[in-house]
Amino acid sequence: MYIHAVSHYLPTQVVGNEHFTQLNGLSNEWIIERTGIAERRKAAPGENTNTMSVEAVARLQEQADLSDVDLIVGATYTPHDTIATLAHVVQHHLGIADIPVVSISSACSSLLNAIEIVEGYFALNKAKRALVVVSEHNTAYNNDQDKVSGHLWGDGASALLITKERQTEGDFEVLSLLTGGAAHTGKATEAVVLKPLEQGVIMPNGRDVFINACTYMPKASQQALERCGLTIDQVDYVLPHQANLRISRNVMNTLGLPEEKLLSNIQRLGNTGCAGCAIALSENWSMFQPGQHIVVTVFGGGYSYGAMVIRK
Repeated sequence: MYIHAVSHYLPTQVVGNEHFTQLNGLSNEWIIERTGIAERRKAAPGENTNTMSVEAVARLQEQADLSDVDLIVGATYTPHDTIATLAHVVQHHLGIADIPVVSISSACSSLLNAIEIVEGYFALNKAKRALVVVSEHNTAYNNDQDKVSGHLWGDGASALLITKERQTEGDFEVLSLLTGGAAHTGKATEAVVLKPLEQGVIMPNGRDVFINACTYMPKASQQALERCGLTIDQVDYVLPHQANLRISRNVMNTLGLPEEKLLSNIQRLGNTGCAGCAIALSENWSMFQPGQHIVVTVFGGGYSYGAMVIRK
């Protein structure tokens, strides 16, 4: 299984930390110290999870032919429409008939779950060229006045073309992919919640999230490396879920890797949910060299987690 191309879309509006200083008194220094975030993107009026998905796919079409895609998998926990999902809107945009179209949500780890669904379709010979689209409209649900987590969230989308066979020498081979759920652990079912009929995204147990994220992301990374016979010293870059820069640095420390190998966009984009890792992969795509190994590791609310090892 190969990642042939990846793209991303970001709204143009930039929200700096001064917005939260004026709104609820949180200083720029305090936010950066706690989260690493200096600014984030916010969808404009008329933009939503579905429109951002289409924009990301349109950018992917500039790189690759999508006319023969035979599977679309969408992922988000901030849907614009729970019936006509982002995956359906993407199919409508592409005008491709009679293919499987599914959407999933496993919180911020949904990217790897979506890719794992593709892996299953490939294994069963039900598809050969799959489109994975991840998109989050966090600001549609978020409460800026929430001093605990209101300043964390940003919006954005990404699209990946994944193929069963290698297309070019520039493709990334997926060497190992695993996902899991740790909802039996700690305060998994209450630590981060989004109840649309109540008060949006809230994080009443941030410390528990921090501890478990710092446990499961390095653990999953090491397991994924072991599955494909690699050691930690063969890792060129680590791309963790863009939740909190302190978490990312903790993950690197646990893995025994220098911060120079950390890929991070949370400083500029905030927490873009399940789209964050894919956006960062797209942003850094041209930097990667043949033979390099990248570990993508994720953790989400409900304490879903995963890791993927890819090689160019």
